[in-house]
Amino acid sequence: MSGRKEFYTFRGYSLHSARRPDSLTPSMEDYLEMIYRLAQRDGYTRVLELAAALHVQPPSASRMIQRLADSDFLVYEKYSIIRLTPRGEEIGSFLIHRHNTLEAFLRLLGVEDVLEDAEKIEHNISTAALTAIEQLLAFFKEHPAYRATWESYRRPQE
Repeated sequence: MSGRKEFYTFRGYSLHSARRPDSLTPSMEDYLEMIYRLAQRDGYTRVLELAAALHVQPPSASRMIQRLADSDFLVYEKYSIIRLTPRGEEIGSFLIHRHNTLEAFLRLLGVEDVLEDAEKIEHNISTAALTAIEQLLAFFKEHPAYRATWESYRRPQE
């Protein structure tokens, strides 16, 4: 057995580790990540655009926007635009990086629909595991021959 001495339920691991930046819930992370994505074009987004992108109703998006504004991740005035604060920009950038890293890793593994799996994994992965995945991806980028060998190996034998 590898050095772990105590086992927990899924919820127990969540209670015993600090995995979320600034104690965001998974839902808050999803909203902040999408706001960051949408704001890249114009520096802001709007409630209807956000709600459409996340496939939620505008009142639900408005409630979450208010929670994020109360936590100093964004600035929002009712019926106006949504802008990220410097804190929101920093966390949003991290969330996008984490998501993109997981998508790249899943593509490397040959997973067909990377979006759903990345969304599920990103809320639970530790910083150490994410760093290890980043290192693996960097290794394959720096050593294309090894990547080619891996891709040949993982292809189904016909």
